[in-house]
Amino acid sequence: MNLRRDVFQAIADPTRRAILLLVTSQAMSAGAIASNFDTARPTVSKHLQILTECELLKQEQAGREYFYHLNLEKMKEIAEFLEPFRKLWESRFDKLEQIMKNYKA
Repeated sequence: MNLRRDVFQAIADPTRRAILLLVTSQAMSAGAIASNFDTARPTVSKHLQILTECELLKQEQAGREYFYHLNLEKMKEIAEFLEPFRKLWESRFDKLEQIMKNYKA
């Protein structure tokens, strides 16, 4: 069975968000990533699998180790999807700020 994972479900998990933050500056091996968490390595491996299935991480083999790095194209795609929502909320907060300024005056 080919399970299609939802990218937003994947990033809803705090551990997976922490993994994404870890690999923003450099590719890391599964062991290096796992050493940053107080959970079992198989648990971190499952998180890496989910992030890879969602194409948020790319996996590259170097010798016997696999290194994980951020998939910038997928992150850009997500950012582009979220941009209209960000603009909407920014506009609403600006209006609220103006109402609050008028209210205080």
